[in-house]
Parts: sequence; C-alpha cells; structure tokens
Amino acid sequence: MDSAAEPGSAKSDADPHALEDEGDIAADYIEELLDICDLDGDIDIDARGGRAYVSVNSSEDSNLRLLSQPDTVQALQELTRLAVQTKTGGFSRLILDVGGSRKIREAELARLVASAVDRLEVGGEASVALDPMSSYERKVVHDLVAERGFVSNSEGEGRDRHTVITAA
Repeated sequence: MDSAAEPGSAKSDADPHALEDEGDIAADYIEELLDICDLDGDIDIDARGGRAYVSVNSSEDSNLRLLSQPDTVQALQELTRLAVQTKTGGFSRLILDVGGSRKIREAELARLVASAVDRLEVGGEASVALDPMSSYERKVVHDLVAERGFVSNSEGEGRDRHTVITAA
C-alpha cells in the first residue's frame, strides 16, 4: 500500500492542503474555546516543516495571558490535536502558541543549552542531561545544540524522554 494514501502518514502530514485543513479545524476549536472563556484573541494559521502552526495573540492587554503559561499551552495543544484527529482521522503534529509563549520558551531553552554547553566546556563534564520535555522542545534543543557545534540525543521513554548533550 502506498504510504501517501494512509491518513497520518508522514507524506500526508506534509501535504499543504492537509496541513491547511488541520490549521482550520484547530482554529475553529480554539475560537470556540476563546468564546466560551470570554477571551479575545486573533488566530493566525501557518504551515511549515510538515506541521500546522496555530498562534493566538491579542493586540491589547487582555486576559489571554492566563492561557499562555507553558503547562496550559501544552494542555491546550493536546486537546486541540485531539479535536483535529477526531475530525481528520489522522495523527496531528500541530503546534499551538498562545500569547507568544513559544518564543518565550525557546529563549528559556536557549539559556538552558548555553548553561549546559558551559558545563561541558568550562566544567569539564562528559555529558549534560536536561530535564524531560516535549518532542517539540527537544527538537528546538537539538537545533540549538547543533548550532553551537555540540551533539545531542534523546533518551528515555514517554514522560521521561529527555535530551543529553555531549561534545562533538
């Protein structure tokens, strides 16, 4: 069987039309949630790197920041993915950002990587294991580590999956 025809396969996930559909379904779900919570937010949809990205922002000082805490965004992302999967029948790798929380988290991860690299270079440690994090965050860490000329690998299973950084 051709994997391009299988829902949830890597090839169908990278299909721009499928990603647009994922984004539209996710945006509808988030818009309903915002209405229920009586929150204002502008929703932007993008597709890149084989993923749909949905961003919720507010141009004014709103209570949207209540939903922008990392744990809350992660939980909303999982609920939104479930809503998309229910409608499409396929696995979703959708990324949700609320109030710029992803950029804030990426800056935190950059500081974490800088500290780990410092422990390798200055402290002489053979490797540095980071705390468990989501697959998206591990991907960001892998990219940051590679930019600095070091090596990283994911280890562990499930909620214990984490990144270990070593010298190249």
